[in-house]
Amino acid sequence: KLMDQRWRPTVNEREFIEQALQSDLRVDGRRPFDFRKLTVGICREDGSAEVLLGETCVMGYVTAQLVPPYKDRPNEGTLAIFTEFSPMADPAFEPGRPGEAAIELGRVIDRGLRESRAVDMESLCVVAGKHVWAVRVDLHILDNGGNLTDAANIAALAALSTFRRPECTVGGDDGQQVTVHDPEVMDPLPLTIHHLPIAVTFAYFGDGNIMVIDPTYKEEAVMGGRMTATINSNGDVCAIQKAGGEGVMSSVIMQCLRIASVKAADITSKIKTKVV
Repeated sequence: KLMDQRWRPTVNEREFIEQALQSDLRVDGRRPFDFRKLTVGICREDGSAEVLLGETCVMGYVTAQLVPPYKDRPNEGTLAIFTEFSPMADPAFEPGRPGEAAIELGRVIDRGLRESRAVDMESLCVVAGKHVWAVRVDLHILDNGGNLTDAANIAALAALSTFRRPECTVGGDDGQQVTVHDPEVMDPLPLTIHHLPIAVTFAYFGDGNIMVIDPTYKEEAVMGGRMTATINSNGDVCAIQKAGGEGVMSSVIMQCLRIASVKAADITSKIKTKVV
């Protein structure tokens, strides 16, 4: 259903893209393992970031509120990720209910961030069992030029890195009264982020023996499958997502992980220089 309104390659276009790839050429002139130009813009005022990856544009926006914790984790805050695909970004996106693509995108980013425990959840606890910070990341897809996963993941990390939550103090007769202070009174606090899990997406062509990094939407329309490796600058693998498509040999996966760890270090330093 998603593909109905999207750009559909003609037989000639498909063959052209595939034949060019066999000669190590891509339609936009990149080498197989080159990312498109990446621009990260941040706004410290409201914990937001805008990421441009080639023609793909994603906005990340972080908010936090005090809530009661989950019963089984009384001294941990929470982190939730929501994605919004606007029909303006791509005519294939329908307004209203998030489609499969939006749900999958949210899950891949969520898994990379949460399972690798990138954000320190215990530091979000104010009063154990009573008050913790619930951090929410909203990702708005503004323009789909392909490889939404990597762009949205960078937007989430940049927004989390710039976000400052209000300082709060605990007092009162029972020692459980929480006062949330205005930023003018007490400086807001950054989140404690242990590492940045960077998503790096590979597209496979042919019988899975040709692969490229950071596919454009034209390449996505032709690819046989894709894999996203989420890895941090220390080379720790945080998550791997391979949804459907052609099978991939383990040697190819290992090669992807090596490339991804180099890219992760590059992108991490790019985010960090912006957030200083």
